[in-house]
Parts: sequence; structure tokens; C-alpha cells
Amino acid sequence: MRQLAFLAPLFFLTAAAPAPSPKALEATVARLVSFGTRHTLSTTTDPVRGIGAARRWVAGEFTTLGRQCGNCLTVETIGDTFTGPRAPAGVRVEDVLAIQKGTGDPDRVIIVQGHIDSRVNDVMDATSDAPGANDDASGVALVLEAARLLSREKFPATIVYAALSGEEQGLWGGKLLANTAKARGWKVAAVLNNDIVGNTHGIGGEHVTDRVRVFSEGIRVAADADGLKQQRATGGEDDSPSRALAKATVVQAAAHREIGLQVLAVRRPDRFQRGGDHIPFLEADYPAIRFSEATENYDRQHQSLRTENGRVYGDTIDWVDFPYLAKVTALNVAMLRNLASAPAAPARVTIAGALSDDTHVAWEPVPGAAGYRIYWRRADSSSWSDHRDVPAGATMTDLRRVNIDDNFFGVSALAKNGAESLVTFGGVPPAPPLGSKR
Repeated sequence: MRQLAFLAPLFFLTAAAPAPSPKALEATVARLVSFGTRHTLSTTTDPVRGIGAARRWVAGEFTTLGRQCGNCLTVETIGDTFTGPRAPAGVRVEDVLAIQKGTGDPDRVIIVQGHIDSRVNDVMDATSDAPGANDDASGVALVLEAARLLSREKFPATIVYAALSGEEQGLWGGKLLANTAKARGWKVAAVLNNDIVGNTHGIGGEHVTDRVRVFSEGIRVAADADGLKQQRATGGEDDSPSRALAKATVVQAAAHREIGLQVLAVRRPDRFQRGGDHIPFLEADYPAIRFSEATENYDRQHQSLRTENGRVYGDTIDWVDFPYLAKVTALNVAMLRNLASAPAAPARVTIAGALSDDTHVAWEPVPGAAGYRIYWRRADSSSWSDHRDVPAGATMTDLRRVNIDDNFFGVSALAKNGAESLVTFGGVPPAPPLGSKR
């Protein structure tokens, strides 16, 4: 494997960047818990209790951060009315956004999000205390801390920091933001959804502080019949854009060993028979993944506050591990910094080489790319094992003695500072010349 000398690895350039603060994360979670309940159907007019007060507080925090960076953040609240089994009379769902506009390619958008709403056992109970310290004040605290750290910097792409509502009632906050992205013409390159990211003590007694789970889809839920046929025919089930995003978290965790976190890349969209706010983005054909703690305690999720037979139930702040939450935040920040600094991923990568011992790889040029990285791996492996770097201006390369039947291929785009786009899978054969037959 060889690398171009002018492409410095990004993690060397950012090794001295400020780290997330466990104390700041704890202060945010404590403030969100103080609103009593943040149920989507709770009061929106009370100044100190309910989801309305919580959303206004988050908007105020984003506004303060924006002032500190010279008004680099545009803060807004978007909303729409949703009706469903968990809101039969309808409810207005609102998401609070802070938008850090990119300096070079502002239409390319990276989203980091958590959901602000909470609940107890009865999903329709909008008045009982529902602290939601881990589910999902931890995710919202992560988003605010990421904004605090990254708003000090400038990036070519736009970063959207989002606190969503309506997750517990029907993933409506995610749907609202995905719809907004479509309506505004955002080119969403990645969605990092953080939901339940602060607990380290599992229901079975496990204590895991050095691992985080990342969930991603393989078969694209938004693919049409031709897309599904192509994905199956080329063996691309493990290389969807969302799966490429998940694999990138593994790379970032390995590059930033000082974080002290390993990624368990789970090859399904979410936990078994469960879902989160990244799902609407997958349905809209945007790359999206979910971060969740390595081990869960179900006595502290969706539970009314109580003690039964000596067993304590409830999602309270006592059980949030803030040094661990700081690690998950650091990994998100590393991902955001890399993706917002990188060029767009190649839109299309083609391969050719049937009946040959060599493989021809070609890709569409990416504006602003300083070079490209061609990856390949054995077809019985899920991780890229080899790569070759080529300079800007190149749109193809030949891999001698790399058999197309025995390997998979992909291409990423590189920035001058080493930031790297997601890898685009090379599973598409080149189009035949006009008039030719296959």
C-alpha cells in the first residue's frame, strides 16, 4: 500500500483539539431533567415544566454558542403536526436546530442529533415525571457539546446540530427533519443519531466503558427494484452508504485511540424490533447510523419512577456515566470534523475486468478533491484491507493481478488535510458504448 505524501492524516492535525467536558455534559443532562417531563404531549406553555420549556432552553443554549463564535450558528425551530396511535388528536412536533453553514460546499450537510422528548411506562402519560436522563438527554447533551467544540472551527460542509421531538410517539422528529432536508435541497452526506449513549451498567450486571454500538442498514430500505437487484448482483449488501458510514466510525475510533472507545458495528438498522430517529432518514435515502451504549439496562428505560421489591426503576441522572458519555461525544466530534472537512464521496464508481486477472476501477470526479483512495478487499471480508492513493485529476486506475471475482472495490475522495469522504462501493459495471450488445 502507498500513500501520497501531501495527504496528512486528519487525526494528526486535530490531536490537540479540546476534548468534550464530562462536567458540561452533566450540567446539560441535569438541566433537561429539571423540566420534570419532556413528553411530546406535555405542556408547551409552562415556563419551567414540559417539552416546550425544554425546547426553548435548548434554543437559548444554541443561541449563546452562536454569539460566542461570532454568530456562526443559525438557530431555528421547525415544526409540523403529526397524528397517530400515540397522538390520536394530533400534536405539533418541533425540532430545534443550530446550523453551522459551510464555507465551501454549504449544500452538503452533516447532521448530528438526539431526541429531547421522554416518557414513562404509559406512552400516553404526559404529566408524570419522566426524567429521561439517558433516553435521551444524553444524546441532546452530546449534540450541544459537539456544537460548543466545533463551532470554534470552520468547515467546507454544513453541520446541523439537532434536538428532535416526537421520537417516542412515532419517530416524528426524525421524519420532520428528513422532510425539511428534502424540501431545502440539502445534500445530506451523513446523519449521526445518538440515542441512549450514557449508561455503562447493563441489566445483567455488565459494566462496559470502552465500547459503543453503531447500527447501520445493509440492504437499502429506499432502494427501488432495480437498485435491490444491483445490490444483490454485485455483492454490495455490506457496502450501502449507511454501512460505509458505520465502517468510518470504526476507522475514526482506531485513529483516535486516545478516546478509549471501540466500535461494535452492528449489521442491522437498529436493535432487534426497535427503532430510532435515523430510520426516517434511511427511508429518505440518506446515509444514517445510530449510536447506542454498549450495554442497556431496561429498568431505566421508559419506566415510571418507583421501587418494587427493592428494585429501582426510572431513567434518572444517577445512572449516567459522564466520562463514558464524553467518549461517545468525542467519537461523534471526530466523525463530524472529518466528514465536514472532506470532499463529497464519489457519486458513482464502476468496475470492469470480467475474464481477466486485472480490475479496472473508474469514478466520477469530485469537485475540490485533492486525491482519491482506491480500496479493495477479499470478497469474504467486510473490512477494507488494501488501498492505493491517486492524485486529483485521475478518474480511473488499473489494479494488476487483483481479480474482480475475488475482491470488492471502493473509492473515497480526499482533502489536502487528509480528511476522507465515505467510501463509494464499486459494484456497477461501466455503461456499454452506444449500439453495442451485451
